[in-house]
Amino acid sequence: MDDRTIDDEFDLLEATVDEIHAAFEAGTLTAEGLTGAYLDRIDEHTDDLNAILTVNEAALSRARELDDRFAADGPVGPLHGVPTVIKDNHDTADMPTTAGSELFAEFVPDEDAFVVERLREAGAVILAKANLQELSFGVDSVSSLGGETRNPYALDRRPSGSSGGTAAAIASNLAAVGTGTDTCSSVRSPPAFASLVGVRPTRGLVSRTGIVPLSATQDTAGPIARTVADAARTLEAMVGYDPDDPVTALGVGEVPEKGYAAHLDADGLEGARIGVARDLFEVSDPENPAADTAEAVVSVVESAMEELEAAGATLVDPVEVVDREFLDSARVVGKEFERDFDAYLAAHDGTPVDSLRELAESGTMAPSVEERVLDGGILGVAEGVDDDLEYQRALARRETVRTETVNRLVTEDLDALLYPPSMALPVEIPDHQPFSEMRCELSAHTGLPSIVLPAGFADADGEELPVGFELLGRPFAEPRLLELGYAYERAAEPRRPPERFA
Repeated sequence: MDDRTIDDEFDLLEATVDEIHAAFEAGTLTAEGLTGAYLDRIDEHTDDLNAILTVNEAALSRARELDDRFAADGPVGPLHGVPTVIKDNHDTADMPTTAGSELFAEFVPDEDAFVVERLREAGAVILAKANLQELSFGVDSVSSLGGETRNPYALDRRPSGSSGGTAAAIASNLAAVGTGTDTCSSVRSPPAFASLVGVRPTRGLVSRTGIVPLSATQDTAGPIARTVADAARTLEAMVGYDPDDPVTALGVGEVPEKGYAAHLDADGLEGARIGVARDLFEVSDPENPAADTAEAVVSVVESAMEELEAAGATLVDPVEVVDREFLDSARVVGKEFERDFDAYLAAHDGTPVDSLRELAESGTMAPSVEERVLDGGILGVAEGVDDDLEYQRALARRETVRTETVNRLVTEDLDALLYPPSMALPVEIPDHQPFSEMRCELSAHTGLPSIVLPAGFADADGEELPVGFELLGRPFAEPRLLELGYAYERAAEPRRPPERFA
């Protein structure tokens, strides 16, 4: 077969990593042909979605190199030849790293982010870099460089954020797997809004080196995929100790020797105990029109809960976790953003600005993001923040919430806690997705792992919109969460690709 084509028997749409590798083994598919097919889909659909910022011009040559290595020695790693989209806040030495800012359109770092290095070592083909909420600061996925990313299930609606570009690309089959970053919601609400799987790893499992920061305490990278197995394999490629990020020392010895995919079990829900965090099913801002969709969200999540029970899980309902106001008070993004972003700039040569203030005052940012930075009490707090008592109290509260949450999981003998990632459905553009209805704080403020899974679809004005649910587990319990998610996925088969792109 021609290395630049795909065999008629191979179905690109919804193709999994296992299917891709089986086709490589059978000689019916090459990495070059697969990469070319995805590049064709990006070219065909990117204007519809505003999901992609930069296509990697070296992707095809990288794929050819991997084909040669496969012929000589077999696969190089768990993502051999797998076209991968990464959020454009990961440093790449062969493409610009922009964080969605038009001022950074030509900025190319000297080195890859640690996570990008790991992906390449695992055999991934870095296909493209995805649009995002500018600087990752918000949940709309709008940027001055890429405009507004649209939800592939309803192009007039938001995909959530900040990793909305990655989610839109993976849902629309513009790549096989992808990565996002999560400060509070960003690898969870976009997958929930796109019938995908997202994993926020335990703090310390994945390095932050070379990722444009929003909050060093809350930031982490994580996989976004169409299936649990693909998320597991992508996570395998991302994790690892990084001496330049001391927090990853916490993850040493916590990665399964045989990898995460080895823990996938179709019977994994039998005997499982899952606590339903009913406090997180309540609307926060009834005055926001988007909250009117909460009833539809809950209905779909409860249908998924029935699937969990039918597959063998026991639901403990309700389980009290932590006071919501106390949980909210543990947020540190506003205190850390300026400090950490400025530190990133200082560590890189050739950046177009030297500070967050300079960028915000340049008049180039997406207006909604610029307004939040200039008027949100973000600027002018970096100096002396480490001695700020309010900041220290927030950090201490995080430890309290973490301890109480883990204790609740142990006391109730729970494998996971369950709740919606968002109490609102995707809103219509130009409305803003209400952060008040996100349920991202429990994982983000405790550093505990969570996985988002497709729950089903809700009707909104005649449009079928995806809904997800989240499972949060104990420290470094990614194997168990993936096992639960895989068993649910096999039993419920909840994913449905967007008709427009299928």
